[in-house]
Amino acid sequence: MFVHEHTKRIRYGETDQMGYLYYGNYALLFEIGRVEAIRSLGISYKELEEEIGVMMPVLYMESRYARPVKYDELITIRTILKEMPTKMIEFHHEILNEAGKIAHKGIVKLFFVDMKTNKRVSTPSYISNKISAYFD
Repeated sequence: MFVHEHTKRIRYGETDQMGYLYYGNYALLFEIGRVEAIRSLGISYKELEEEIGVMMPVLYMESRYARPVKYDELITIRTILKEMPTKMIEFHHEILNEAGKIAHKGIVKLFFVDMKTNKRVSTPSYISNKISAYFD
């Protein structure tokens, strides 16, 4: 299992009139978590697309609210890979408020597509080689 944490402060423009994080912004937090998690493994979306020729479109997203996240709160985006990816990669996300309590949970499933053929492919070795140590 692989776990990565990234902190971020909630900006005024990300909140609604009540000072709570706007509900539509949770998907953006999931993306930040994904990008930073795979970056910490030495994997770059840019390299994956430009050099390997594989993109990762989102297939499924689940989002569950537990408590509000507020303006100026320093949150932690916890991103978890529970399984070694095969034809899909599934990210589990937890958004923790400043008190360390889970405010939000989500799951995002992505699959791999060869950019030349536009067909689904298995996990590129570029990714599996870098994360396999967490699943042995």
